[in-house]
Amino acid sequence: VMDKESHHIYNLKRGDIASFEYLYNCWSGKLYNFVMRISQGDTYLAEEIVQSVFIKVWEGRDQVDADKSFGAYICTIAKNQLVNIYQHRMLEQLYQAKIKTSEPIENTTEKEVDYHLLEEYIGSLIEQLPPARKEIFVLSRRKLLTNKEIAAKLNLSENTVESQLTKAIAFLRTKIDRHYNISIPLLLFLFID
Repeated sequence: VMDKESHHIYNLKRGDIASFEYLYNCWSGKLYNFVMRISQGDTYLAEEIVQSVFIKVWEGRDQVDADKSFGAYICTIAKNQLVNIYQHRMLEQLYQAKIKTSEPIENTTEKEVDYHLLEEYIGSLIEQLPPARKEIFVLSRRKLLTNKEIAAKLNLSENTVESQLTKAIAFLRTKIDRHYNISIPLLLFLFID
């Protein structure tokens, strides 16, 4: 027997607006709280992402799997969107800081190349972390797991996770500050792939 949520997901896939509204009413508040938690309480961002996620759900309704958790599905979309926003903000900041110290770049293609190089540079720094530290860092900043979740997943103490994250962040900060001679708000560069 299909439960109520699966029934509405099945109808959503067929384009039923009432089922879409039901799912929105059930989940939008929970999703808002989830985004608030992982975005350090950014209310504007949380509202934007909730709207954006449900637009994406409606547009891709035929792709929704009625047998899988709808909550996990929308949280994954939200996390990906948040990561993209943070990447964009961080690169924008790095780029602005960089052009202040050099000739203005008018050419869009050059700007895009510059972004790409910055992304590559930060990716290469993450690759330089010791394997265990890198794994913890990626779980924390890309998968957005809490220290407690990482500790449980890797069978470590929360203190160990925290200490490894602190070391990883210190390493990245030192390298980036030296390379670009600027100080970047910590949160913004931690979401780079």
